[in-house]
Amino acid sequence: MKKKGLLIVLSGPSGSGKGTICKRFLEKNEKVGLSISATTRAPRDGEVDGTHYFFIDKPKFEEMIEKQELLEYVHVFDNYYGTPKKYVEDKIESGDDVILEIEIEGAMNIKASYPDAVLIFVLPPTIEELKRRICSRGTETMEQIDKRLDRSIREISEIEQYSYFIVNDDLEYSVKELEAIVLAEKNRVSRYTKQIHELYQDYENGMKEYSK
Repeated sequence: MKKKGLLIVLSGPSGSGKGTICKRFLEKNEKVGLSISATTRAPRDGEVDGTHYFFIDKPKFEEMIEKQELLEYVHVFDNYYGTPKKYVEDKIESGDDVILEIEIEGAMNIKASYPDAVLIFVLPPTIEELKRRICSRGTETMEQIDKRLDRSIREISEIEQYSYFIVNDDLEYSVKELEAIVLAEKNRVSRYTKQIHELYQDYENGMKEYSK
């Protein structure tokens, strides 16, 4: 029985470490594809166009919206973020898994469009640790940090919209939890109703032949 491709959605507040979990998971699971999001925000130090994001200008992004070339998109802190549609659909159709690291609003759009998507919420161990992680970046003012923390509390209140959660206190353990979730979902009976029925028919026919 060929397993279906999974659409894995990983999200959580800024500073929860979801990007680090995603990176380590992909290093250990080379067959899983990463869907690279498009954004209109400026690259941070070390970020590479086409690797971390597709960095595009606002007119180009709005053109993609108009042409329905995005699986989902959101507008956050005066910038657009979105998921190009074709890559994700092609991978899932071929039976490969795809992981998305996206904002919560985008995850809810995915949930509405793809009910079979596996939604996983990444939590920081404490709010103090979350603040420390955000501050350690050294890229934002205290006013911006306070806005992010306020937003984080609102985002955490949406956790019940997700199927699973991971408390990111230890990276390697968090990755193991993610792998366990994916493995369980790959074997969920409800994903394979038609295939299981066909398999049962094969077993039943085999037993009839055996009984002759």
